[in-house]
Amino acid sequence: MSANDCLSGEPITSKRPLIEYLEAGCKPPGAWRIGTEHEKFAYRLDDLRPLDYEGAQGVRALLEELTQFGWSAVLEAGKPIALTKPDQSSITLEPAGQIELSGAPLETIHQTCKEVADHLQQVKILASGLGIGFLGLGYQPKWRSSEMPWMPKSRYAIMRKYMPRKGKLGLEMMLATCTVQVNLDYSSEAGMVRMFRVALALQPIATALWANSPFKEGKPSGYLSYRSHVWTDTDPDRCGTLPFVFEAGFGFERYVDYMLDVPMYFVHRQGKYIDAAGQSFRDFLAGKLPALPGAYPTLDDWSGHLTTAFPEVRLKQFLEMRGADGGPWSRLCALPAFWVGLLYDTGARDAAWDMVKNWTPEEHAGLRREVPRQALNTPFGSGCVGDVALDVLEIAHEGLSRRAKLDGVGLDETHFLKPLFHIAESGFTPAEELLAAFDRRWRGEVDPVFKEYAY
Repeated sequence: MSANDCLSGEPITSKRPLIEYLEAGCKPPGAWRIGTEHEKFAYRLDDLRPLDYEGAQGVRALLEELTQFGWSAVLEAGKPIALTKPDQSSITLEPAGQIELSGAPLETIHQTCKEVADHLQQVKILASGLGIGFLGLGYQPKWRSSEMPWMPKSRYAIMRKYMPRKGKLGLEMMLATCTVQVNLDYSSEAGMVRMFRVALALQPIATALWANSPFKEGKPSGYLSYRSHVWTDTDPDRCGTLPFVFEAGFGFERYVDYMLDVPMYFVHRQGKYIDAAGQSFRDFLAGKLPALPGAYPTLDDWSGHLTTAFPEVRLKQFLEMRGADGGPWSRLCALPAFWVGLLYDTGARDAAWDMVKNWTPEEHAGLRREVPRQALNTPFGSGCVGDVALDVLEIAHEGLSRRAKLDGVGLDETHFLKPLFHIAESGFTPAEELLAAFDRRWRGEVDPVFKEYAY
């Protein structure tokens, strides 16, 4: 039985439909779209604390107010835990109430940037009446994880229990991090492989350019992207740089084999999450899952399982770029511009591959280890990551220029890269800007970030 023949609820007993599920993501370049996601911290203006779920200043109240803008509520146990629109966009909750916009699949950066701007305008309209604010950073700058609320999503309860078994920082990942990412299409298995390899190699460059999380519990953490560091000790079974992606023979089947070896979190049945943490999807295929004896997975189960791996680049029926800290509006728009410029133009994609194809596994690992601490100043080759970033930005600029997607006043998409050129040319990351403010005008206090850097 193939993935095309399987209904989403029909049982699967072999690996082939899982491979074909990924193959079904292939689209001709004319049908490629851009999906941008970003998370932000919501907090009470009076005491800067994160929002609880219930209450007049709670996350539930915010979700209910947002329905006036055409959003429909998604309920779990009678409680709104997400919002959706027919255009495939959604607003979802991260474990501690971080608010995430998952954008619709759009054709241009102009469109996705307008979508982000419209969303931020909607939440800001509501914010003053609710007495809340929103902050774009990669890591919660003030509060301990033990002080963070938990949202009433049962899948998070399962993950909360399992995370401490696998890494020291898994709960911090859930409760205290925010990111911006972009989801991009591929045309074929070979095209996916080239895109995946380029994106995985250059993810540390994005981490450096977007480094925006230098604080932990009100003090400098010693990292410029503490969010990125958190992922290095979350769960080795489902995180990392995936060295096998660069090996000969990599393709859809090899990624399926990887995912079959990623331990499960849960199974969703009849509106409820069943705890299957640590169990094997291979056993599920054989009808031997301890959490659900005699049952077989469906494509819905497989689709859900694909979301429980957290590598720097993730494959579903598209590729997700996962290396950047959350930040202000201009850098939310810059992320899709960066990756579209590199990956959606053949010449740019080939130039980027020529740059990275001879990097060694040790170099990949070194970048992943050192960039969270040093960002653009990380030594690399005969120079530093900042030098690589400038070269990569030039390639992305050329790719966007050749795309020639114009807005209503005739501007192409290259102008969205301007904030990144400023960062790379100055060698001064957003995190270092925050640290300078902390040392000088904030006089060693982190609270002013909630005012100066709020949306």
